[in-house]
Amino acid sequence: MPKEADKFRNTTDIELKQQERELADQLFRLKFQLSMGQSESLKKIRELRKDIARVKTIARQRELSAASGEKK
Repeated sequence: MPKEADKFRNTTDIELKQQERELADQLFRLKFQLSMGQSESLKKIRELRKDIARVKTIARQRELSAASGEKK
């Protein structure tokens, strides 16, 4: 299990959604700066995209485990 995902796994569902919103907002601002020629931070953009994917993956795993728990 990647260490990067651990910081998201130990959060509640509400905190996870908040984290996703914040990451998406940061990504938007960085992309905007990049398009305006103010930023050269491609590495940070890649990291943010991966973090957003991690958050969404963890949220989906929780959703599926909750659904399978209800069916049993």
